[in-house]
Amino acid sequence: MTATSDPTAALPPGNEGVGTAAPRAPLCFIFDADQRIRHFLSLILHGAGVDADEFHDFTDFRKKRPPRPADLIFLNIGPNSNDAVAVLEALGKARYSGVVQLMSAEGLVTLEHVKRIGEGHGLRILPVLKKPFEVTAIKKILQAHKLGDQPSVAARIRLEDALKSGWIETWYQPKINLRKKQLSGVEAFARVRHPDYGVLPPSAFMPGSDDSTLLTLAEQTLVKVMKSGLTFSQLGVNLRIAINMSLDSLIRLPVRDIVKNFRPDAKAWAGLIIDITEEQVVTNVDRVADMAKQLQEHNVKLAIDDFGRAVSSLVKIKGIPFAEMKLDRLFVTDCSADKVNASICKTVIDTAHSFDGVAVGIGLEKASDVTALIGMGCDLGQGFLLGQPMAEERFVALLKQRAASQAVQAPAPAHKKYR
Repeated sequence: MTATSDPTAALPPGNEGVGTAAPRAPLCFIFDADQRIRHFLSLILHGAGVDADEFHDFTDFRKKRPPRPADLIFLNIGPNSNDAVAVLEALGKARYSGVVQLMSAEGLVTLEHVKRIGEGHGLRILPVLKKPFEVTAIKKILQAHKLGDQPSVAARIRLEDALKSGWIETWYQPKINLRKKQLSGVEAFARVRHPDYGVLPPSAFMPGSDDSTLLTLAEQTLVKVMKSGLTFSQLGVNLRIAINMSLDSLIRLPVRDIVKNFRPDAKAWAGLIIDITEEQVVTNVDRVADMAKQLQEHNVKLAIDDFGRAVSSLVKIKGIPFAEMKLDRLFVTDCSADKVNASICKTVIDTAHSFDGVAVGIGLEKASDVTALIGMGCDLGQGFLLGQPMAEERFVALLKQRAASQAVQAPAPAHKKYR
């Protein structure tokens, strides 16, 4: 069989032949008939700096014919193991020297049978990953094989130095419609890419920053997300982007002018959300209400971040057009088992809906908590379980992948459309 007609031609051994001038991200293939599992894994992989190609089955793989080999393959074993066996046989014929991670919800007998077939073809088969699995399990696999971004070292630097040196990057975390399991928005976060320490989280550079430096960061981030929004639109994905900002920065920045410069027609884009902490909202109600009204005509909405501790102050903010109320991660964690947390989450979700807004669960790391929030009527979710923050080029790669498979949509939240 010739190279052009061999469906396994895209599966040569490991990383051989990658010797290009610019290093490419590691690549994983995902074989699973369940689209939700494929998308879940893709989010984790892209967030970790790893490219991902999704395939429904071996026939789908033959049709798509990926142009380069995978470093790691996630292969699901379903009730009928024939398709998984066909993939393993093709890998064996291609002398694939990468790693195969089997995953399944099936019984031990079937799994061992398939595993032995793979090993019989000389393949490197990892221990079976039993479904359902957590994000941490995937991260451990990537770290064990040194794929993608490795954990950051502990370091502390000054935000002022990072800004002056041009080390600040804007990363994006997917915001997911919990009921429809679809990409519904994105939130921007600041990261530092240090020449010696690698990628650093906010805890390494934000503490101790003065108001002037925070204002500079807020302005730089706002301009960056407006540019990124245009990039996403060019890919056919019109996403509403959220950013965090202090009330002081919101008041001092020319937000309307910056937005208008990039989006002169406010109705032609999905809009922007600015998150303000609950504490700042309840202690500055009049200022917040004034800013919300000024920004609304430019399709910029406000959201309450870390909401849940001041529910008793709701009467003060009634009438302010908040687009979202984001549940404090303190209450989201273990809301499936902790009755107090569950009660607070339910109250916040109902409150958001009564305000004609949307409820967002943040810090989601357990599937059980996602299930619990869906049962409570929560609209959107964020967290490492649904997709961790990723560099812009990683997020763009994810959007391109979804666009290619016609899987990307930007639907309105399940409860109501933003107004």
